[in-house]
Amino acid sequence: MRAALRSVRCVEARVAVLASGEGTNLQALLDDPEVGGWIALVVSDRADAKALERARDRGIGARHLDVNGYRDRVSYDRALRELLEGERVGCVVLAGFMRMLGPEVVRSFEGRIVNVHPALLPSFPGAHAVSDALAWGAKVTGVTVHLVDEQMDHGPIVAQEAVPVLPDDDWDSLESRIHEVEHRLLPAAVRAMAEGRLRVEGRSVHVLEEPAGG
Repeated sequence: MRAALRSVRCVEARVAVLASGEGTNLQALLDDPEVGGWIALVVSDRADAKALERARDRGIGARHLDVNGYRDRVSYDRALRELLEGERVGCVVLAGFMRMLGPEVVRSFEGRIVNVHPALLPSFPGAHAVSDALAWGAKVTGVTVHLVDEQMDHGPIVAQEAVPVLPDDDWDSLESRIHEVEHRLLPAAVRAMAEGRLRVEGRSVHVLEEPAGG
């Protein structure tokens, strides 16, 4: 029996980006002519994340949500959900956010969260995908954009693109080429999600040319 089809669409075209570090994927989103205008909030778990600086430079709300200010993961997750809902966020983008979202956020934004991962999932999940690919001697790695569920690097795949691992690659050179692909795939996936052009059938995601039902 085929899985039921369901459409994915933001309630509002107000996007929150969660990032922990430099924010190069955030910058790619900000520079996209459509997506950049939808970004309403940037959240980081690190006060010194350059992503927050990039947001402030664009006049976008930038919030540091410090995990040390909460007694446990559940409390942190609830605070994040309340922040996102308070800002009327319709879609959430994980762009180098180094914390796994808890069930409360995932369920509140079910089907409306995408993550970019620097490998071809299900290969090399987790926080060290680039170094893991090098250590494994992989000849090919890549980029995955996927919908987020309650498991790490697990949700249905929206887009993937391979990146060859060259014989003389080190972490910096391989990551640089992976970033180039991330900066193309992620904005395209966010546009598709916000515009209602994603349909999910089990683990398969269909990216439509026009919004579902339109």
